[in-house]
Amino acid sequence: MSGSPQVLRVEITVDSREGADRLAASMVERRLAACAQVGGPITSHYRWEGENQRDEEWMIVAKTAADRLDDLVGHVVAEHPYDVPEVVAVPVAGGNPAYLEWVCDETRRDGAE
Repeated sequence: MSGSPQVLRVEITVDSREGADRLAASMVERRLAACAQVGGPITSHYRWEGENQRDEEWMIVAKTAADRLDDLVGHVVAEHPYDVPEVVAVPVAGGNPAYLEWVCDETRRDGAE
């Protein structure tokens, strides 16, 4: 991956399958993510506005280049139904070099490096 940006794995939760599919597709269409998988349902337990919450959610796992993260987060915040959507990015420490290069290539704004 020499010369390519760092690859990130980004997790986002959404309250419906349809919403997760819509958000995942829009991230890929805008080249904010090379790939976005939707899984669920999952059960989330958390505190919100001083109360314990338990909700069914769907998880999006997107792969992107680190230099696209700010744009991806901005898109999620603008399109997401939650006031404060979960967007958590972690660096990918390794993997198939050809796949990691593909992630970087697919997240270029104009489709070119």
